[in-house]
Amino acid sequence: MKSLRLAAPGDRLSVLCLGAHSDDIEIGAGATLLSLLERGIRLDVHWCVLSAAGEREGEARASAADFLSEAARAQIDIAGFRDGLFPEQGEEIKCWFEALKGRVGPDVILTHKRDDAHQDHRQVSRLTWNTFRDHFILEYEVPKWDGDVGRPNFYAPVSARALQRKIDLLVSHFGSQRSKQWFDPEVFRGLARLRGMECRAPEEYAEAFVARKLTVN
Repeated sequence: MKSLRLAAPGDRLSVLCLGAHSDDIEIGAGATLLSLLERGIRLDVHWCVLSAAGEREGEARASAADFLSEAARAQIDIAGFRDGLFPEQGEEIKCWFEALKGRVGPDVILTHKRDDAHQDHRQVSRLTWNTFRDHFILEYEVPKWDGDVGRPNFYAPVSARALQRKIDLLVSHFGSQRSKQWFDPEVFRGLARLRGMECRAPEEYAEAFVARKLTVN
């Protein structure tokens, strides 16, 4: 299968990362970002977490800083919306999205999957598409107890090194999540191996996304 590339080594790529909670971006797309940096792509990243209260804000900032330590430019924004109640805060979150749109012009947007089982994730995805109508949007997946992993159509092969660094950083930074059954290095590695098999990734691992609208020149 002929593969497409977002950018070549030395190119600059602007990426907007959107996550409902403090570990979502890392789980869904962390190895993809690390692999892009490994390949010498100069990333300009705007990293937004919409809910990270108490200790989770510190975890979110420290993790994002580590994941983006080699980026050409990184801006980290943490909002204060209430975890679990995004649908009930729809008007406020929509206003936040509109203000964000006035400040960024990304080449690529990484956001939640539209049919994610978590209500906060679905709200972020819906407002991403509602706000950014002329952008390249990739929807990432977050494994969870609900068992909502679906059928992606866009694969990003990642290096074994990038996947291991993603897992190491997740375990290192998110102490508040280590007791959760789904927060498990074997879960993260297993999903990456499955997606790697599906796309015949050179180093056996991949992250997968849903791409609902693409233009190819």
